[in-house]
Amino acid sequence: MNDAPTPQAPSPSQKKPLDTVVKLALMVFFGSFALIWGGMYLSRPDRSIPPYSIGSQEGTAVSIHVPAWTSDTEIETLIERFRKVGRETRNFGPMKIRPTTPDDPAGRYRRISIYIFTHDAWAEAPILHQYLSGDDLEVRKGFKRALRGFYQLTDTEEEGRIGPMVDGPDSAATAAYSRQLFKQAVTPHR
Repeated sequence: MNDAPTPQAPSPSQKKPLDTVVKLALMVFFGSFALIWGGMYLSRPDRSIPPYSIGSQEGTAVSIHVPAWTSDTEIETLIERFRKVGRETRNFGPMKIRPTTPDDPAGRYRRISIYIFTHDAWAEAPILHQYLSGDDLEVRKGFKRALRGFYQLTDTEEEGRIGPMVDGPDSAATAAYSRQLFKQAVTPHR
């Protein structure tokens, strides 16, 4: 008399196929992640230039704000990017700048002056307007002193500077904090 239970043969475990609704839900779930990742990858910011925001724009003048920790080398890289765009396409739209000469049949960006600041208050519209109007001499002096970079493009020449604007020619004394990167003639853009 053997009271021990007899072992039963294991039944083969069969996996049930996923239901069509479950397959669709998983496809939507993973597809949405793929779309989000793809969109983030395609719209990622340009890491070769420092982050910047347009503070204000009046006519052909544009004030830009960069973070306070932005180095002169990074500002120089940003100025060189403006220079490249000015030479190749003269289309600053992808750089978030509205047309500076919108009614000019020869081009929407024929002339542009870009002022770069690390303190966002100097990039605000009232300050830019006061600087351009020239009414308040103290604002003009402060604007020039607070400047960290400058790029200007006209029909005939372009100029790039690092540091504040100095009155008069560059000298050895001003080279420590302000210097001209380039100033040269350009060919008219077609």
